[in-house]
Amino acid sequence: MSDPPGMSPGSEWFDGAAGRLVRPYALTGGRTRPVREGFDLITIIMTADASAIGSVEFGPEHASILRLACTPQSVAEISAKLKLPLAVLRVLLGDLYTPGWIIVRQPTPMTQTPDERVLKDVINGLKTL
Repeated sequence: MSDPPGMSPGSEWFDGAAGRLVRPYALTGGRTRPVREGFDLITIIMTADASAIGSVEFGPEHASILRLACTPQSVAEISAKLKLPLAVLRVLLGDLYTPGWIIVRQPTPMTQTPDERVLKDVINGLKTL
């Protein structure tokens, strides 16, 4: 995935040695917390309506997230591909979640490990075979 418009090499907001010249807090309007919690690293993000990407009223970073999430992506993947700090990405995802631009799928909880008694019964059963 390429950098958002205005953030790619050759633009006035990009420096070859320093990278992006826009600070993370500028991308979030100074906000440090998302409007919604629960954007874990393995949370899956999907664009709700890909045809509406051009009509998003937010910044170019929001549009980049929507384009990338046309196929299901984890929060970690989006952060890495867009080269955005995780805290910034979570705020931007919150912006997109509130009006319904993205679909969020939480990871399925891990099942609990079997009881020790059950494991002993299985071992004993295998020994009798």
